[in-house]
Amino acid sequence: MQHSVPPMSEAVARQALLRFVASRCCYGSRAAGELAIQRLRQLGTYRYRLETFSESRLSEWAFEPFTSCRVPHSALVKDCHRCHGHGRSKCGVCHGAGRTRCVTCKGSRQRLKQQKRCQLCSGTGRKRCNTCSGRGSKTCATCQGEKKLQHFKQLVITWKNNVFEFVSEHHLNIPGELLSKVSGENIFKDENVVVYPIIDFPEPEISLASQRAIAEHSAAFATSSRILRQRQTIELIPITEVHYQYSGKTYLYYIYGLENKVYVLDYPERCCCGCTII
Repeated sequence: MQHSVPPMSEAVARQALLRFVASRCCYGSRAAGELAIQRLRQLGTYRYRLETFSESRLSEWAFEPFTSCRVPHSALVKDCHRCHGHGRSKCGVCHGAGRTRCVTCKGSRQRLKQQKRCQLCSGTGRKRCNTCSGRGSKTCATCQGEKKLQHFKQLVITWKNNVFEFVSEHHLNIPGELLSKVSGENIFKDENVVVYPIIDFPEPEISLASQRAIAEHSAAFATSSRILRQRQTIELIPITEVHYQYSGKTYLYYIYGLENKVYVLDYPERCCCGCTII
């Protein structure tokens, strides 16, 4: 099966460049409006994508404060391992003393430079701990004061869509990572519980990518999780190489993707160095 990139008119090519230039503060619009398009070369590249929707399950012990009874034999109740069944734990600020050093006199019992008794701590050099309100302990954060913990087995289910993507070699000056950010024409779609490698595609790289992707996903997910669904697609990403002339010199830019994004190699009217892609 052969697929061709739909032709692009000069008007559309110029409009795409004007839109690109308008988004760049250091690009002038005069060149885009006055340039003479000499040649439109219609190109394209293929993008293969394999999506594997998997499910993994993990059974692990968890705990929560014991406040009520569960179904018999489904949980285990133990003293809280942090407070040892007391419901309260030692305050980490005052270390259980209930009082801390006065921040005003810094424990000297007198106001600095005044040689007078500190009024905040009444000359004791220490004051009540604000964290535990002077009790030296606070409610245990693990059991929330219930003294006991209910241990139970918890089933954690994780669903994930794992994606493999490959863009065929295009031998152009446009960076390959840009092509992964645009849309293409969907020319092939195969979806099932398990899909099989594509064979005899006109572009051999796509067939090889399909074989590699399915093998990698099978090895990675078949043993550690359950494969629920797979989908593989092939998109034709349109690329137009635009040759133009301005002020007696020849220049080049690319239009790619269904969104008509622009990549400029050397724009003739720039006032500073800026980004060349959108």
